[in-house]
Amino acid sequence: MTRKTASDFDPEVLKLFDKYVHGIIPRREFLASAARFAVGALTAEGLLDALNPRFAEAQQVADNNPRISTAYLEYPSPAGYGKGRGYLARVTGAQGRLPTVLVVHENRGLSPHIEDIVRRLALDNFIAFAPDALFPLGGYPGDEDRARELFARLDPAKTRADFLAAAGVLKNLPEGNGKVGVVGFCFGGGVANYLATRLSDLGAAVSFYGDQPGAEDAAKIKAPLLLHYAGKDERINAGWPKYEAALGQAGVKYEAYIYPGVQHGFNNDTTPRYDEAAAKIAWERTMAFLNRHLRS
Repeated sequence: MTRKTASDFDPEVLKLFDKYVHGIIPRREFLASAARFAVGALTAEGLLDALNPRFAEAQQVADNNPRISTAYLEYPSPAGYGKGRGYLARVTGAQGRLPTVLVVHENRGLSPHIEDIVRRLALDNFIAFAPDALFPLGGYPGDEDRARELFARLDPAKTRADFLAAAGVLKNLPEGNGKVGVVGFCFGGGVANYLATRLSDLGAAVSFYGDQPGAEDAAKIKAPLLLHYAGKDERINAGWPKYEAALGQAGVKYEAYIYPGVQHGFNNDTTPRYDEAAAKIAWERTMAFLNRHLRS
């Protein structure tokens, strides 16, 4: 079956899907509203299925790749839920201490796609670690709808505390070089921005289409930022002008790119919103940014 892209869907369907994915509308409202765009044998349920991730088809690095070692690591988080758990990957036989990268998932927890991102970073000679915010509720359930339902039950303050604790784990990792960067997507992009406001020693922060902090918190940022935005992402982009002004006022070092004509989630290669050209450029910029700030 030919893989669908964003251009195969009516723009209004994509807007509805974005609202559904982010909990703005429930599943039944998405289906009711999307029904008018269903054509022929394609139903609203079919539209939703076509928009959902295809993890196996998009996997780039197999979980048994002999060049890397992986493990699930638990860590204490006294200020959060008490204990966190995440997926750790690093290249086997590495010489010397390596820079570390905290990977923060979207609002569905530690999905197979995020684990694949962790392995990709490991092959680029980083120690990468992705906590699962859903661990206190049993972990990523393997079902996107169920994952979103669980995510809404999390205590945001405790979840943020667990990510702060995870950054501390990486900073003190014996195999690490003491420098920590963070890369986040969607919800995780917002967490990347948040961590930059709280960790004065953060080495670098990369946010893919993430919510922005307020001006008062933005003024606390010491880490260099790399910010990726999708051109067709009105919801997230609405906060960019104020964030840009706050960063400029505070003298924060940042790079920001808006990729024309692409959807929120354009870097996620498991869904039709993926844009190969924009994702390639954004990832190349991300790797160059992390190498520049975490290896010197």
